[in-house]
Amino acid sequence: MAGRGRAWHAPLVGLCLLLTSLTGCRGQSGTDAAKAEVQQMLDRRAAALLRHDETAYDATGSPAQYGHLRAVPLASWAYRLTALHRDGTGATADARLRYRIRDYDKAPVTTDRRLTLTRTAGGHWYVAADRPAGKAGQQLWDEGTVVAARGEHSLVLGVGQSGAELRGYARLADRAVPAVSREWGTDWTRRVVLLVPEDLAGMARLLGSPASSYRGIAAVTTGEVGGSGSAPADRVIVNPEAYAILGDVGKQVVLTHETTHVATRAHTDAATPLWLSEGYADWIGYLGTGRTAPQAAPELTRAVQDGHVPAHLPADKDFGFSTEAVALARAYESGWLACRMIADRWGEVRLGEFYRAVGAHTKRAGAVEDALKKVLGTTPEEFTAQWQDYVRAQLG
Repeated sequence: MAGRGRAWHAPLVGLCLLLTSLTGCRGQSGTDAAKAEVQQMLDRRAAALLRHDETAYDATGSPAQYGHLRAVPLASWAYRLTALHRDGTGATADARLRYRIRDYDKAPVTTDRRLTLTRTAGGHWYVAADRPAGKAGQQLWDEGTVVAARGEHSLVLGVGQSGAELRGYARLADRAVPAVSREWGTDWTRRVVLLVPEDLAGMARLLGSPASSYRGIAAVTTGEVGGSGSAPADRVIVNPEAYAILGDVGKQVVLTHETTHVATRAHTDAATPLWLSEGYADWIGYLGTGRTAPQAAPELTRAVQDGHVPAHLPADKDFGFSTEAVALARAYESGWLACRMIADRWGEVRLGEFYRAVGAHTKRAGAVEDALKKVLGTTPEEFTAQWQDYVRAQLG
């Protein structure tokens, strides 16, 4: 009996395995074929966009996107399909988009997209919608038709902005680039890309964060390729609402500050404290403006004159955009005065050397201490005491 059970069981198992294998092969083959068809369609879509063939682009679906992208000077644009989820005659697809702006990006920007796909009666796939995937921020063209303005050293891309407004940004950016190069040096791209959405909400969507995080912040710089110095594709993203209320000097300071972040990206890493990176950007931003220390640091001035000199340099958490406005201003002003002190006491060249020396480390621990010793010949304790004295002297 036991022997017959085994004899009957073995062929049944073999038959089940055979059927499972055959069924799996058919299912996998069908999925692979659909993926290949969708990838080919996306390749045609990308090629049409790059050669400005609107008819061929429209044949792949979602024609409005072409108009949104028409003004963007693309050097490359490619999708890589990562997943396909079938649903009757339609599907959703996950894709990795890689694109590069001509003359500005040294490496492609990478972002994840979620595509809604439909299939015609003839079996052709096309894109019904192309949106950011998951927590990925929007791209500027997701918000509307992009208008472009070119400067000598800048490219300004905007939505809901006039050409005249964007040319104004370009003029200020064109002044910022050589100003930064005079102090930092020329070992960077010496070009900057500005994104100007229609409003604060648009800025927040580009950054994938709540609008409340950036209220009152005129601009931020984001390293689109992970902040890597070897492949920077930085974008200066403007909050047009906060930017509009600044005076002419303030607008220039903001764009020079953000351009400094673009220039220093290759030497800014996890070892670099925010008091140094933000303070250095402010230091270059304020050069040549004629602003006195109390004028440039009003919140810290009030604190010092009330008898409250900071006990230590600001920590990274003090620079969070959700930080209370006065405390945030004091953090920036403290970092600026620390960098200003280095330039005044050790020289502007030594300030740049100090920045690079800190960024040469891969970890925070010991980075500032080592740079203080090797470049400035001091210790953290001595430096902090000197900075406190400098703050009192400048603001008291």
